[in-house]
Parts: sequence; C-alpha cells; structure tokens
Amino acid sequence: MTEEEFQELYAHSVTRLVGQLYLMTGDLHEAQDVVQEAFVRAWGRRSRLSRDAGPEAWVRTVAWRLAVSRWRRRGRAAEAWRRHAGGRPDTVPAPGPGTVALVSALRRLPDRQRRAAVLHYVCDLTVEQVAAETGTSAGTVKTHLSRARNALAPHLEEAQEQHGDRSA
Repeated sequence: MTEEEFQELYAHSVTRLVGQLYLMTGDLHEAQDVVQEAFVRAWGRRSRLSRDAGPEAWVRTVAWRLAVSRWRRRGRAAEAWRRHAGGRPDTVPAPGPGTVALVSALRRLPDRQRRAAVLHYVCDLTVEQVAAETGTSAGTVKTHLSRARNALAPHLEEAQEQHGDRSA
C-alpha cells in the first residue's frame, strides 16, 4: 500500500473505526487512543497491507486487541478514575441521547456479545466475517448475537420511553 493509499484509508475510516470501538469499549477516549495506536502500527506495515485483505478490518482488530490488553493491565478502579477525570477536551462532538443509551445498554453485555453485536449491526459484517475477525465459529457468533439482542431489547425500550420516540 502506498503512502497515498494509506492516507486515503485513514481519511475514510478513522471516524467510523473510532465510532465502532466506542460502541465496543463504551469509552470514547479509549476508542480514540486504540484506533490511533492501531493506525500507527498499520503505518509500519503498510507495504504488507492489501486492499483485498481488508486493511480496515486489520486496524479494527488491532485496536480491539489493544483495548483488551489495556483492560488487562489496569484494574477497574483505575479505569473508572480515568473515565471520570475532567478537563480533557473532546476531539469529536458529544454523543447524542440515542448513542448514550445504546452505549449504556451495550456496557451491560459480556465483551464477546458486545463485540459481535457491534461488528454485525454497526460495522455491517456478515456472521462469517464476524467469525473470522473474532476467531470464533459462525454458530458461536449467532449465539452471541441472539443473546445480545435479548439482553439489549428491554434496555433500549426503556431508553426510548425515557427520551420519547423521536421518529414520530
């Protein structure tokens, strides 16, 4: 991949990837950090990234693995402190009420269900693509998606009632 192609990949996918990782992690700043780090790593191997092999999927997978590694390195108390620390300016507009409700509902899911749901419903990957990206079988992905839908439904219905149906 040439430098120009890499710049195009970054320009067309960074915002989408940050949004996807935000939904997976529930933390906007963490999502921005891991996506940026994943692009740094991709830059170092851009000559091996192929458009056919899905460089965006490679960056998303690396960003997810970075997020998981960070979670393992620090305890929940340190994560809560960082999430609630003030004074850091947002680099993107604040999420709307619908996104906040979705992220809140997604946080209640186990990591595997949350990741499968985001990859399938937000990233619009097929079950087979989610299976390949997560290293699980298609049947396992289907199970995670079914359980995620069942777990999310009451929380999203509750949020819709609280914020009113804005589609009407």
